[in-house]
Amino acid sequence: MAKLPGSAGVSLLGDKSLEFYRDPVNFCRQRILKHRGRVFQSRLLNRPTVFVCSVRGMRELLGEKTNIFLKDPTDLMTNMYGDTLVTTNGEEACLLRLSLTSLFTETSLQSTKEYIFSVCEQRLNDLSLRGQSECVYSVFKRLGTELVLGLFLNLRAEEQPELFQEVVQLCTQHWHGLISAPVNLKVPLWSSGFSTALEARDRLMDIIKEKLENDTGGFPATLASLPLPDSSAAAQHLLLFISALIPKALASLLTSFTLVLSADEQAETRRRATEDPDFLHAVLLELQRLWPPFIGGRRIAEQDITLAGFDVPKGYGAIFISHSIHRDPEVFQQPDSFLPERWSGRNAGQENFLCSFGNGARSCIGTKLTDVFLKTRDVM
Repeated sequence: MAKLPGSAGVSLLGDKSLEFYRDPVNFCRQRILKHRGRVFQSRLLNRPTVFVCSVRGMRELLGEKTNIFLKDPTDLMTNMYGDTLVTTNGEEACLLRLSLTSLFTETSLQSTKEYIFSVCEQRLNDLSLRGQSECVYSVFKRLGTELVLGLFLNLRAEEQPELFQEVVQLCTQHWHGLISAPVNLKVPLWSSGFSTALEARDRLMDIIKEKLENDTGGFPATLASLPLPDSSAAAQHLLLFISALIPKALASLLTSFTLVLSADEQAETRRRATEDPDFLHAVLLELQRLWPPFIGGRRIAEQDITLAGFDVPKGYGAIFISHSIHRDPEVFQQPDSFLPERWSGRNAGQENFLCSFGNGARSCIGTKLTDVFLKTRDVM
């Protein structure tokens, strides 16, 4: 096997985390050109890390070798959400997934469509009546937040406006914990962003536990009835489901949809997407391919292993970069072009080459729900 291109640098001084998180797309693009390949090494979060920017590498990492590359038990997701199917490994993750998947089947989601439709219709009508310009991303993020809190927490803005606004604010503060330095510091008149996020998490957990104890219908009641490993698991997963991550991802995809299809030259694309559900699906796949809402995901190698033909030592990190993987020219011809037709041509049946919401056995269990959100006609 071959040695990984690039350098892992030296501890602390050689760390490239700041450069990467400042502009992950350009960081990877420069190194792909420099190393003439889509798999290379650098130092991220002060750990030697292999960057995976190819479809082949991603499918190995998240597919056949997923039991070797494990979730990092020390990352911020664990601090902010606790032990969930996103942060656990091995048999525990499999059992959680088996328990929770029933919540997101096609049959289970049928009952959500009417609510999603009514919220979308009402909020977009309100926007039309206001008759003023607004930031489209902010509009979609507010819409996504209302949908998520209504579906997962039985919390409707019109029924409990004060609690709804409190939860929205808490979710925003909690989200900042994922993009803050993990420093829990609180002094008179000032708290670190991470400290504020932990306080928000604790308050959200109080609200969630009350919902789980008292709600006799809807998602909280169904979640509380599942055979989860302990009493805290339902609350931790409900915290994950109402996270600001979901509205942000939804807003990102809908904003891309709006910006691309509003162009004059896309008139025919708009018409076809309105009339043909299969073509609409292809448009959404292409938007997801070109502008994935998440950077990717990180794993740790628990033993020496090979990945995409390169040796990866035990203890190395491995991060897959969705934006770069989706532009792998070996799989996607004209990778930077918006071509929905590719999904009925050369790339037909290759939806599983995308990794916006993960891939393989650990892919997002809520993908079908995201599909319901995106395909609600009035959102368009």
